[in-house]
Amino acid sequence: MKELAYLNKFFYKYRWRLLPGVLFVIISNLFAVLPAQVIRIAFDLVNENIAIFRLFDGFERQELISRIFGQSLLLFGVIVLLLALLRGIFLFFMRQTIILMSRHIEYDLKNEIYQHYQKLSMAFYRRNNTGDLMNRVTEDVSRVRMYLGPGIMYTINTSVLFVLIIISMFNVNTRLTVFSLLPLPLLAITIYYVHSMINHRSEKIQQQLSSLSSFVQETFSGIRVIKAYVREDDIRKKFNVESENYKSNSMSLVQVQALFYPMMLLLVGLSTIVTVYIGGVEVMNGNITSGNIAEFIVYVNQLTFPVMSLGWVTSLIQRAAASQKRINEFLNTKPEIISVDGEKTELKGNISFKNVNFRYPDTGIQAIKNISFEVKSGEFLAIIGRTGSGKSTIANLLMRMYDADNGQILLDGKTIEKLDLQHFRQQIGFVPQEVFLFSETIYNNISFGMTETDAGKVEKAAKNAAVFKNIMEFSKGFETMIGERGITLSGGQKQRLSIARAIIKEPQILIFDDCLSAVDTRTEEEILNNLSRVMKNKTSILIAHRVSTIKNADRILVMDGGEIIEQGTHNELMALKGIYFDLYEKQLLEEQTAGE
Repeated sequence: MKELAYLNKFFYKYRWRLLPGVLFVIISNLFAVLPAQVIRIAFDLVNENIAIFRLFDGFERQELISRIFGQSLLLFGVIVLLLALLRGIFLFFMRQTIILMSRHIEYDLKNEIYQHYQKLSMAFYRRNNTGDLMNRVTEDVSRVRMYLGPGIMYTINTSVLFVLIIISMFNVNTRLTVFSLLPLPLLAITIYYVHSMINHRSEKIQQQLSSLSSFVQETFSGIRVIKAYVREDDIRKKFNVESENYKSNSMSLVQVQALFYPMMLLLVGLSTIVTVYIGGVEVMNGNITSGNIAEFIVYVNQLTFPVMSLGWVTSLIQRAAASQKRINEFLNTKPEIISVDGEKTELKGNISFKNVNFRYPDTGIQAIKNISFEVKSGEFLAIIGRTGSGKSTIANLLMRMYDADNGQILLDGKTIEKLDLQHFRQQIGFVPQEVFLFSETIYNNISFGMTETDAGKVEKAAKNAAVFKNIMEFSKGFETMIGERGITLSGGQKQRLSIARAIIKEPQILIFDDCLSAVDTRTEEEILNNLSRVMKNKTSILIAHRVSTIKNADRILVMDGGEIIEQGTHNELMALKGIYFDLYEKQLLEEQTAGE
């Protein structure tokens, strides 16, 4: 239960729903116990009236006694029905308070998990797959809700009913009560041993469900690759293996429950047999009436539900504990990037890296080593280098997706860690290497980073990104729906939409992380000409592989192995005849060969 203790704060928050619910549980169970006493009185009355009826055999009053006897039975029947009706009303109130409370807590818990997800840094998402993240906020929370609602409700209901019945039984006859309850310690021992089995197997089920969800999510994400390589049958076989593992784990839990419930019913049935036998002995000894036996049988049968629900509730609690443990693992994960309530100043665009080093925490790869450079406001900085040279890492560090291991990153002379994270990110336009578009309209994708915008700004951004003509070729224009991950668009169109989404913010700093790779040379030139106008007096950083993309930059950094090995203007670097010169010559030769 220590994992479920996290939920206690929600019980306190919704205490004015929980406490009336508990009161309704107690009242409903009072009306559940009373019918047994009414049946005992009616049963004894039947015996007495039959004796009186036979005593007046042959007398006229016998008919009157018969009529009174019938009316009395009818009255007792009406009382039993009335008690059942009253119990039903309070059971309804009980569900309206406790079950609704569980729905409110489910809502709060999902929001809390989702908000916590958004606070976690990029390293967390590199370590965990999407399917597992989704499963914890959906399936795991649903299982926790079953504990919060039905689990809590039936636990309270079972406990109250059990106490009321035991008290009523002891008030009738102690010896008969003790013998009737003899099988219950055996039941408690059984529950104790089954308890750990259910918990262990529930955890395995949740882990396998996460694995299955992740597999399905990844399969659908890469469906084009699967079809292109004709791997449908292979993927189907792998899915069957995952499904089989989930089925096996589920069946192992069902096997435990299948053994558990019949055993409980057997023990309850044994209690009924003992009740009839010992009750008969007590009646012959004159200690109780036959009506008391009927009352006890009702009590024992009423205990059947608490005993059965005990097993079900135990299963609910164990599965909820397993799920809450998985949820707590993520909720207890602290974000590596902490957004302090720091300075909220308007950026001018002066950037400075001083002896910055960074190693990716999950892989241990040294991405950049002792990086130092400066960019003044309004300058156009380009970064070029081979794959894996650390270019994108600089962009990630500048956006503070990660924190540097050592060294300093300054914006306008202020350490980046001391700036308000959201405020300075709002002033940066970032076009990532891996373009992501939402399953929304083109208009909403471009205006994504803006709280308020208009059609004029969206169209202007599209024109500057050289994608306006492509958009207008669609029948619905800007209202065209983009499929998941932008699959209805070409690679170049997706990149240009991503560029439009960044420049519509009119940012003080614009970062391009190799986002022109899928654009032809002519369109690339158009975009760069537009950007030179849009980003006038603002800072631009362009990461690229092609020298032709960056030759007009104010300064170029050439990276290799995580280090800056050359820097300067295009002409200065060409004069050095170093790595930059070799790259330019190779790419020029490739273009000439392709042209031939």
